[in-house]
Amino acid sequence: MEHHAVFFIDKILSAIGYGEFAHHYSHVTHSWLVMLILILSALLFARGLQLLPKKGQNFFEVIIEKLENFMVDIAGHEGKFFFPYIATVFLYILVSNLIGLVPGFNSPTANLNTTLSLAICTFFYTHIIGVKFHGVKYIKHFLGPVWWLAPLMLPIELIGHLARVMSLSVRLFGNIFGKETVLSILFMLAGLYLAPLPILFLGLLVSFIQALVFMLLSIMYFVGAMEEAH
Repeated sequence: MEHHAVFFIDKILSAIGYGEFAHHYSHVTHSWLVMLILILSALLFARGLQLLPKKGQNFFEVIIEKLENFMVDIAGHEGKFFFPYIATVFLYILVSNLIGLVPGFNSPTANLNTTLSLAICTFFYTHIIGVKFHGVKYIKHFLGPVWWLAPLMLPIELIGHLARVMSLSVRLFGNIFGKETVLSILFMLAGLYLAPLPILFLGLLVSFIQALVFMLLSIMYFVGAMEEAH
């Protein structure tokens, strides 16, 4: 979100001489923060893993199991190999969306550069999966059902696949940017805690749904790449 709000990370970086970088690349610094949160959380819970899990371990095991079952129901057991990517993207987007609900922090996904980079990763991984499953024959996905339609179908398919990048990035960016903008206006008008509470609840809902939508669309693209060309 591009505005003149001052975030905690910006203040810290300004104090050590990186104020200009923090001002222009707030989405980058907050992306680093999200990655740090995920890495430290993984290290913390990995150190405490037990055969008989406690409450914290149970909570995260349930989340990962639900994500995996959700993905397997769509992609089948063959798709389990890309589950680490799907789970990582989902958790990164979810935490990125949620961190903007905390006063003094910004959602990295409210910047188009962040969502575009995520969409590009999904775009390339889709075709990596296609080549993995079909080899050179993956090109048939772009040529249509009969050979004489290939000159027409190839540019159409290429445009369609490139449009996926725009669809993934703009959808996520637009929803989170809108959430951030509404919250910023309410914070300025009514303080940090009272009036924005209903919007904070909606923000939680939007944050989860947008992470789920990005994950679901990515899975659908991967499944399409796995299928035989028609």
